Amino acid sequence: MKKGSLLVLGGRSDMGLAVAHHFASLGFSIQLAARKASSGKDKILYAHKSDIELRYNVPVSIFEFDALDVRSCQRFLDNLPTLADITVCAIGLLGEQQRDERSLASSIEVMRSNYEGPALVFTLLANMYEERGHGTLVGISSVAGERGRASNYIYGSAKSGYSNFLSGLRNRLAKKGVHVITVLPGFVASKMTEGLNLPVRLTAQPMDVAIAIERAVWRKRNIVYVKPIWQLIMLIIRNIPEGIFKKLKI
Repeated sequence: MKKGSLLVLGGRSDMGLAVAHHFASLGFSIQLAARKASSGKDKILYAHKSDIELRYNVPVSIFEFDALDVRSCQRFLDNLPTLADITVCAIGLLGEQQRDERSLASSIEVMRSNYEGPALVFTLLANMYEERGHGTLVGISSVAGERGRASNYIYGSAKSGYSNFLSGLRNRLAKKGVHVITVLPGFVASKMTEGLNLPVRLTAQPMDVAIAIERAVWRKRNIVYVKPIWQLIMLIIRNIPEGIFKKLKI
């Protein structure tokens, strides 16, 4: 892959950091954007910055970015020293279904973190990439968005909206030189899923996601299941008749 520059939104997340490390190993310069990063007191994030710079001999910069502060999104983008060739959005919040369905505040946070914030910043970036005439936008969505289930429908509904947003954006920009990729990881072993009993065969590691993204960028893929078995699983789930589906405990 030709060397270039990469912006990671949600640069403190396990998947975001894995993407940064992997692309840095290919020679990309890295921009990490995360909440509460501007003070320089985030020792973990700055440790990763130093590690990436030393390990791969590429420049790494850190920027303050809060996707939920939608009024600041344009200012954040305007203040970037360069517009990256590739932007990966690794922003997300799993939430807790039983809590979220009883708390409006929790539901709002989950919906905004998984749909509104990522979609709005990608709307701005899409316009900038279209004006420039090239670029790649990579949105990490979820298989949970492919059909609403009782166990996670608040999170899943937001991811469904995000996946549809990415689909429409891809359709809009197809002839504008801008490539839009939807990534569907399935289960990922990360801080967000820590404590959950995840099936090994269906669970990816953050670096698996990073490698899948790099391959998708190189091969101009549109929709990527990090573990291909999820494509079959979701095909089956999507086609269960509603009368049967609503009786299932999934």
